[in-house]
Amino acid sequence: MKFEKYYLLDTNILLEDATNIFRLSDESKNLIILTETVLDEIDTKKSGFEEINFQAREFARILENSKIVSSSKFNDKKIIRLNILNEYNTVVDIVSKDEYISSSKNISLNILNDRKILEIANEIQEYYEEKIIFISMDIMARTRAISLDIKSDALHGKESIDFDYNFIRNIEINFENLEFLDNKDINNFDKEYKVDQFSYCFKVKNSDQVVLASIENKKIKILDEEEVRNQIITPLNKEQLFFSNAIISHFYNVLIIEAKAGSGKTLLALSGALKLVKQKLYQKIIYIRNSIESLDKGEDVGYLPGLEEKFRIYNHPLMDSLDYIVRSEHKRKRNKKLDTPYTPLEDSEVNARVEQLISTYGIETMWVGEMRGRTLSNSFIIIDEAQNMSNKTMQMVLSRIDSSCKVVILGSNKQIDNFYVNKYTNALTTLLKSTKNENNFVNIFAIKLEKVLRGPITEWAETIF
Repeated sequence: MKFEKYYLLDTNILLEDATNIFRLSDESKNLIILTETVLDEIDTKKSGFEEINFQAREFARILENSKIVSSSKFNDKKIIRLNILNEYNTVVDIVSKDEYISSSKNISLNILNDRKILEIANEIQEYYEEKIIFISMDIMARTRAISLDIKSDALHGKESIDFDYNFIRNIEINFENLEFLDNKDINNFDKEYKVDQFSYCFKVKNSDQVVLASIENKKIKILDEEEVRNQIITPLNKEQLFFSNAIISHFYNVLIIEAKAGSGKTLLALSGALKLVKQKLYQKIIYIRNSIESLDKGEDVGYLPGLEEKFRIYNHPLMDSLDYIVRSEHKRKRNKKLDTPYTPLEDSEVNARVEQLISTYGIETMWVGEMRGRTLSNSFIIIDEAQNMSNKTMQMVLSRIDSSCKVVILGSNKQIDNFYVNKYTNALTTLLKSTKNENNFVNIFAIKLEKVLRGPITEWAETIF
């Protein structure tokens, strides 16, 4: 039986999403090859509450729904062919061998399984009389494959090209149109309007005047900059103004933010959240952060209300932001008292005020491994490090949130740490791509924060790397 392509999969492909096996099979046009090492690795991941554990169990269920169609030998290797019984009709070859050249005697344990997988990939090409393509999320494993003359590729999204987006549109208008701008249909001023153009800069012709506006239900809503700036952390540029306006707007309930390190995304999200909770529009703030640490420790950390030591350890971005907010609020209040000299707070006082802030505003942190079966209500939800979430993880998290919540999703595709995703397959990219299509379910806002405000060192690092 001849196939168009012969894909040998690394373990991380199936732990990213067990259904990748069907996607790569492409309705049985391609053969899927799995080594016994991959099966063993997946088997060890079946216990636990992280997304990779669920994917491991899902893959086991997929294999249960299959039948053996043939068994053959090639040199010292055994090949068992399976046909997965569903609408995809996927054909899978399981390859095993009794003794490997790669062993713990000559290979470091942390890369031993990779070497075993590639050993079989190298030896099995003669059997298929075709070039095998090794698919992996791991650049080191792919590079090693290429050194062995094995064709290799990463798992890409439905569109393998880089996603291009521009959520802010700049157009010119006549001065006499200014008074007719607010609450008017955007198509009256911009015939080329697209659904992913959430923010507008209207420049008045022959003038330096620029009017900032958001688009809500295709209607122009001019920003009330005074109201937007009226919070603990003041927006410092037009991108931050658009972002902060979307936070306090009653219209948007899902915000997707792609931002550079040091662009103020977490600070602004928290500042806006505090304002809305103070106005009693939400009861609490829930901070969800997915990072490489959560893949190993999420099931141990669990659901952590209150100011605990582990709360600090695993949520440094949140704690740093709360620390900054406390100091900023103190400085702002002192500056209003002209007759009182400004003195910075002692660290002990800052810690006490952070603890009070967490208690007063009901700030909680949650780990993705503990979210299944929960329902989140009446909350302002911040999902941080979205670039480190798989699509399945983000789907699970968002499906926990009811209609009484507002959710802000933050991330940067320049800071991917998760071994199981890349810039094409992570949840942030999927969400950004979704903005190009109209939907009738939620009111989405998206923006890219490109201006680094943390300081010159951060900006320099973002530039050169």
